[in-house]
Amino acid sequence: MTTAISLWLVIGGAIALYARSAFHAVANGANPWWYVAGAPLLYLAVLCSVTLLWFALAWIFRAARPQEMRIGLAGTLRLYRDEVRAIARHGRHMALFRWLPPDPPPAPARAPVLLLHGVLCNRGSMEDLRTELGARNIQPLYTLSYGPPLASIERFVDQVAAKIDAILAATGAARVALVGHSMGGLVARAYLRRHGPDKVSTVIMLGTPHHGSVHAWLFPGTSLLQLRPGNAWLGELNRSTAAPAGVRIVSLWSWHDSMVAPQTSAQLEGAVNIALRGIGHNALVTSRRVAALVAEELQRVEQPAARADAPLRPSVPCR
Repeated sequence: MTTAISLWLVIGGAIALYARSAFHAVANGANPWWYVAGAPLLYLAVLCSVTLLWFALAWIFRAARPQEMRIGLAGTLRLYRDEVRAIARHGRHMALFRWLPPDPPPAPARAPVLLLHGVLCNRGSMEDLRTELGARNIQPLYTLSYGPPLASIERFVDQVAAKIDAILAATGAARVALVGHSMGGLVARAYLRRHGPDKVSTVIMLGTPHHGSVHAWLFPGTSLLQLRPGNAWLGELNRSTAAPAGVRIVSLWSWHDSMVAPQTSAQLEGAVNIALRGIGHNALVTSRRVAALVAEELQRVEQPAARADAPLRPSVPCR
């Protein structure tokens, strides 16, 4: 709720300031149609500028990228365009998250899935991924908004633990699969550390900064502090990277992640690491190609032979 309120305050404040400026200018003889046309252009300019800032930081602190991972000018423009679109979609879904489809009603299910959002977000940021997974017959799908946003990740773990218990009670399932974007992957790992693997079948992480990201220095708050490279909380979490017995751990990460820098911070020793290229941080949960990979990994829950120590996959291009 806090995230949505903050978004509405920012949006409302920006609209009020723009309207005040427009009324003043029109009262002094300016053409009002310039301001009508300028509103969406200003929104686009702000969105593009913020996205450019994320990419600039990610490039400055980037990991050494193999030659075969370079995508050229056309690929870079697609990367930027798709990330701008993803951030715009996130903002809309997060602001209107209370009007998004609710969790499914209680019914027997064998393999429920819980989607965990990233830092400073709510469940609305996972809406595109939820829709894409549902279209691929991954059911039932659950989301939640944990918070407050700047609280400790350990506090989020308490909320996730309660949600997992509620899902298992509603479905009669023995275990749940966790899919976490960005910080959501750390929330899932912290849950396993505290509560053990008995109620979890697999953990799939998308762009999770297992070793921190320099972007976390831009914001205050305990959860952001825990995302900074070299902090004590991450060090303790990474003390053991071995996958718990019976749990498949998968990390999907991108060489072109725009909010995890260095990008190789999203690799996790002991996990199945699937490297992507040509996709930004927020686009990881709006890309149909990534959704297909997540669905493929979730379907492995039905295959006991799937190994948590499977070899590193080759890099996968995303469009």
